[in-house]
Amino acid sequence: MVIDGKGRAYIGNMGYDFSDYQASPKPAPILLVTPDGNARIVADGLAFPNGMVITVDGQTLIVAESHGACLTAFTIEPNGSLSHRRTWAQFENPGDFKEGQVTPDGICLDAEGAVWVASPNTREVLHVRENAEIATRIRLETIPLACMLGGTERRTLFIATTESLDPSDTQAKGRVETIRVNAPGDGMP
Repeated sequence: MVIDGKGRAYIGNMGYDFSDYQASPKPAPILLVTPDGNARIVADGLAFPNGMVITVDGQTLIVAESHGACLTAFTIEPNGSLSHRRTWAQFENPGDFKEGQVTPDGICLDAEGAVWVASPNTREVLHVRENAEIATRIRLETIPLACMLGGTERRTLFIATTESLDPSDTQAKGRVETIRVNAPGDGMP
């Protein structure tokens, strides 16, 4: 979910019960919820819309499609609708969701216009420019789920990680790891 400067929330939907290992992924929507509580679908047919960012000018929403192995961009219309869907970055083998494949989860935007991507299946955070140019790969021992630039000058990359993706693993621990980066955060969140 991401909230724009007008208080409108864009919310992703997995499209299926993620905890059911027998369930098949289905295309899913992005919902827009306005400050007055109205909700509507503003994009559909996404492959597990996950992390989202809005550019600093408020005109573009970028969403991580975990099962699509891509970042997809939309133009934000004045009424909050999304239009002009386009691939911002396509990684390898969409739909495989296999160990070692880039699977974008939580994302954040920096002042260079690049996106930091948490990739659970590669155990990395990636600094990605448009057209899937990977500028930096940071390998982790844990599984990254989300990332955010914050701290002093928004130059600290905070990475939410876990030891296991198995929801029944009651012994798994999570933590927030940090790395100092060159370009500060930008846009929303």
